[in-house]
Amino acid sequence: MLIINGMILQDLHTLREGAALRIQGERIVAVDDEATLRTQYPDDPVLNARGGLVMPGGICAHTHFYGAFARGLAIPGAAPRDFPEILQKLWWSLDQALDADAVRLSALVMLVDAIKHGTTTLIDHHASPNFIAGSLDVIGQAVQQAGVRAVLCYEVTDRNGPEQMHAGIEENLRFIRVAAEEPRLAGTFGLHASLTLSDETLAQCAEAGQQAGSGFHIHVAEHEADEYDSLRRSGQRVVQRLHAAGILGARSIVAHVVHCDPWELALLKATDTWVTHQPRSNMNNAVGAAPLDAMFTGGMKVCLGTDGFSHAMWEEWKAASLLHKVVHRDPRRAPGDRIAQAALENNARLAEQFFPGMSLGTLVPGAAADLIIVDYHPYTPLSAGNLPWHILFGFESSMVRSTIVAGQVLMQDRQLLTLDEAAIAAEARALAPAIWARYANYAQGEAHA
Repeated sequence: MLIINGMILQDLHTLREGAALRIQGERIVAVDDEATLRTQYPDDPVLNARGGLVMPGGICAHTHFYGAFARGLAIPGAAPRDFPEILQKLWWSLDQALDADAVRLSALVMLVDAIKHGTTTLIDHHASPNFIAGSLDVIGQAVQQAGVRAVLCYEVTDRNGPEQMHAGIEENLRFIRVAAEEPRLAGTFGLHASLTLSDETLAQCAEAGQQAGSGFHIHVAEHEADEYDSLRRSGQRVVQRLHAAGILGARSIVAHVVHCDPWELALLKATDTWVTHQPRSNMNNAVGAAPLDAMFTGGMKVCLGTDGFSHAMWEEWKAASLLHKVVHRDPRRAPGDRIAQAALENNARLAEQFFPGMSLGTLVPGAAADLIIVDYHPYTPLSAGNLPWHILFGFESSMVRSTIVAGQVLMQDRQLLTLDEAAIAAEARALAPAIWARYANYAQGEAHA
């Protein structure tokens, strides 16, 4: 397939006009002058970008498909006053309400959202305590149906007792083996957070994950409660406790890092651990603003995720840019070029950890054919040098016209080709009342506990 008549953003530093791109199989095989490629490959089908921007697909470094049925859900009783109450009153009751159908539809509606918003690779963190064994297979099947790439894990926690804790470990290990045989799936080892993990459980998970050759995916210091709990348990702050347990490293992801001190940041950098920033979620949960500029300055591997919000990654760019400026009352904070580096380059390098031999986040010969066509027609000059600010102040999610992953067109001219959006939404609406009823029972029991 040839993609013609577009501006091609090959990477954060290279924007080519008048060029065309050729896809063969799952990879890009040529980027050259349009006339040259059309002459060389006259029989190739042609996809006309109609003057739009052809760019790498978005990558989400941290999300939760299972939160889909929280949309519109009313939390019974008084509104949660802080993040620990949000966990207790919302998430730890909703995840218990999920069965196989709910997990499947949670994934499908989130994948519809991802394709429509041009997000082609997602790193998910799953929980469904009453449906653990096989839950990642159900999500994986939805991912295969959608056609995107995904890294999946199950969050191990002690909060539901030892039987479910051990089941979570086994689900991670089983799926890591299964996903190794699938080209667009990968597995890692999920952990909830330090505050719901005993020393014994951390030790078991560290041993299991190391034997499996995987890294870990865990929430870190999203709220002060995580730090205080770690100090109470171990006399150490969260990052120090996780490091002592063997959880950090070059294939591990820590999400949020809102309340880490400078010593913890230095330890994350020294261990080459990946950090994901989710500004929309942090604002919604009122947990504070992560030390983003300090992490940028320190050269840490900072990535951008959504934490289950819509997979419109440019919205996360904008939130990151604005949040840190207003918190610090300093317009120099969270500069656009640093945000672009996190979202485009760092996210791609993180995703490549799970798809060895695959070059992501770039449109060059040999790279994965994961790309989007964006109906962006600037009225001021556009270059690689000023692209971050065009995205921050000009791009909108509705501008994504086509989404391609591994050479397969998943959406063309805003029409989904692999998923039936209307049918999925109808099935989810029909299932939601039962899920909400189960949630309400668990939430009321939590309130009386």
